[in-house]
Amino acid sequence: MKPAWIITALLIWFAAGNVVSFFARKKLGSGIPEYFLGGRRISGVIAAFTLSATLYSAFMMIGLVGLVYRAGIAPFGFESVYYISAILLMAVFVPRFWIAGKRYGYITASDLFAGRYENRAIAVIVGLMFIITHIPFTSVQLMGAGYLTAGLSNGAIPYWVGSMILGIIAFVYAWWAGMRSVAWTDALQGVVMLLTSFALLGFIWVVFFPDGMFNTIAASYSEKLRFTWGWSIWLGLTLPWMFTMLVSPHINQRFFIPKNVRAMRGMIVGFGVFGFVYMMLVVLFGLAANHIVPGLENADAAMPSMLKMVPMALGLIFAVGIFAASVSTVNSVVLTLSSIVGRDIYRALAPKISEEKELFWGKLLIPVMFVIAWVFAQFKFELIGILSTMSAGGLMSILPTLVGTFFWKRGTAAAVIISSIPSVIIIGSLYMAKLQPLGLWAPVWGLIVATVLYVIVSLMTKPPAKAEEFVAYTNNWQENARALTE
Repeated sequence: MKPAWIITALLIWFAAGNVVSFFARKKLGSGIPEYFLGGRRISGVIAAFTLSATLYSAFMMIGLVGLVYRAGIAPFGFESVYYISAILLMAVFVPRFWIAGKRYGYITASDLFAGRYENRAIAVIVGLMFIITHIPFTSVQLMGAGYLTAGLSNGAIPYWVGSMILGIIAFVYAWWAGMRSVAWTDALQGVVMLLTSFALLGFIWVVFFPDGMFNTIAASYSEKLRFTWGWSIWLGLTLPWMFTMLVSPHINQRFFIPKNVRAMRGMIVGFGVFGFVYMMLVVLFGLAANHIVPGLENADAAMPSMLKMVPMALGLIFAVGIFAASVSTVNSVVLTLSSIVGRDIYRALAPKISEEKELFWGKLLIPVMFVIAWVFAQFKFELIGILSTMSAGGLMSILPTLVGTFFWKRGTAAAVIISSIPSVIIIGSLYMAKLQPLGLWAPVWGLIVATVLYVIVSLMTKPPAKAEEFVAYTNNWQENARALTE
């Protein structure tokens, strides 16, 4: 495919996104909640799209397609568990995040933890953990864009240029009008993602599978329809992905943005519909690639290679859809991390900082994060789907803290600090050393250590005075939500 066509398509899409972002900026008010949370006034439809488009990104259309291409339906198993878990966990935790944000004015999850445990050091520690673990996750999206443009153009657009283009586009959307811009452009990108996916699947089904996709795969690649993963790899990948909805800062920050209870419920239902459809599409693409482009050494190249086999216009439109998916995740992650720097780190070091300076330091991180993520992406680590899961795995260290925040008034600040730091060190060390003691992956060990330490230290130390009131208020969220709207 000619590079000029690829660049033109991206420019047209970028222009459309800028129009949406322009109108979002016109509604932008002043202050930290307005910039980073859209003033807590996002509708259910837009909230559902920004949550869905943020979660389903290059990990899905490049990484998970690659995993299905290599391992067959096994990745569908862990993705299905994630999907079901996400819906159930959202029903439990989203209302509690939302009501806590409304009552206490929290901007980020680390801000919430610091308030609940009455210790600003927690905001700094957890905030740094969020930043460190999400550098590789952000780079995954840039890697997807680099592989895609290089593959479609047969190398005429270098990998580093493709990854840079995505970073620049995401930067503009995030910088210009904050969460409102990101949420509105995510809605546009979510529609593009679905429409282009259906168009590509329809073409592939008709042209490449005249006897039916499943009949063809069963006849020629029957091993791809068997669950071949062992218990260890399945648990190691599934566990962090099950809880990524709760522990990922760019996801749980969206729990604060719905304007009311109806919008909050609409966000959950809308995500459920979008997630199921997109998951099925990705699995079908991964299976189809085995027949269309067999024998690839690099599984992450399955989707870009398959796009070369379809008409240029269709491949180009779908490529824009993948770009849209990646941008929606990148700008969300970076926007959230920038809010963490301003609210959780800088404010902890300078408690009397003005809101204007907090916003300044937060926005300053946006271009810095893009540069760091782009440099990291140039290392081209293999199997970006697994890299995404490793990033989520690092955050298993704060899962006991999060659960205890809402459901155990006995949890203490000392327990948060003492449980999370050793746990994340253990997870990172085991990943880097490629060790799996007793056959268990790093996130499993990290979660075990964090849970044991959190419980023991909490029982040995005094809980904060605010704990009982906070737990009671958030667990009685329905009645308190009615009081807020009266």
